Amino acid sequence: MRLSAMGDVAMTVPVLRALVNQYPELKITVISRPFFQPFFKDIPNLHFFAFDEKERHKGVLGLWRLFQDLKRLQIDAFADLHNVLRSKVVRSLFALSGKKVSFVDKGRAEKKALTRAENKNFRPLTTMFERHRLVFESLGFPIDLSRPQFPLQAPITQLELATIVAQSQKLIGIAPFAQYDSKVYPLDLMKEVIDTLAQNQEHTILLFGGGQNEKEQLQNLAGDKNNVINMAGKIPFQEELDLISNLDVMLSMDSGNAHIAAMLGVPVVTLWGATHPYAGFLPFNQTLDNALVSDRNQYPQLPTSVYGNKKVAGYENAMRTILPEQVVTRIAEVLKR
Repeated sequence: MRLSAMGDVAMTVPVLRALVNQYPELKITVISRPFFQPFFKDIPNLHFFAFDEKERHKGVLGLWRLFQDLKRLQIDAFADLHNVLRSKVVRSLFALSGKKVSFVDKGRAEKKALTRAENKNFRPLTTMFERHRLVFESLGFPIDLSRPQFPLQAPITQLELATIVAQSQKLIGIAPFAQYDSKVYPLDLMKEVIDTLAQNQEHTILLFGGGQNEKEQLQNLAGDKNNVINMAGKIPFQEELDLISNLDVMLSMDSGNAHIAAMLGVPVVTLWGATHPYAGFLPFNQTLDNALVSDRNQYPQLPTSVYGNKKVAGYENAMRTILPEQVVTRIAEVLKR
């Protein structure tokens, strides 16, 4: 069970893929919001159960209904990868019915020590992938994450996009937004990155985002460059995932798009502002040299929060210490591999 948010749900995918590959006799049921069902497409022996937040599974009575619905599937063990009030209620009901349960330790105390302003304990914490792996190990299913398997690049069914993908020598995705402003690279600097990358006609740059406001900002970033395409609002979510699977590299903030690309086996370059990869959210199978972080010499309180939802006065320009030329150079190095 993992209900939200998008990036957190995407982070369960590599672990579940390893689980079913290494234990093909298992039948897995994933409980999450309907929007996230495409994440789990084509994983064998995996059934998606849609959590109906607004009606059937709403409130305390709804969680009882959810438990009853899941009981009909003859579930033997319950893995709580969310560890919030809702999932605690459901796992407790399973425990009371005699089923084996396990839940993720989010390491809240360690993360607090990493992000506090004084006496900061600045060190890499256990990754969320390892935390998820430990949940299944405690249920009797140890998993090896060191040799991941990824889905094949998905076919592109939309003719215009299929032509773009086929003709592009290097396909670069850029997702410049995040839930919180403190995790968003300044758009004037992002425009410098895009303009520089676009000078190479071997590059086709696809911009990803959602909502009318982001769509308009992406269009401003794209300008009239013929090899920069604003994808916001143009294709359904499943087709967007298929397109991302064909990228040669994704440039993203510390956001859901980074984890989506990583779960599909795409190399990801990430930019970090108020947050830091040491908190355990480096995208799956990515190296730290692909994570460009803000300068802690100038901004010693970084990271100031785990999720980027805490603003610290005087830290508004922390991400400006990540220079556009650094970003372009890192992308070029990834493309050479």
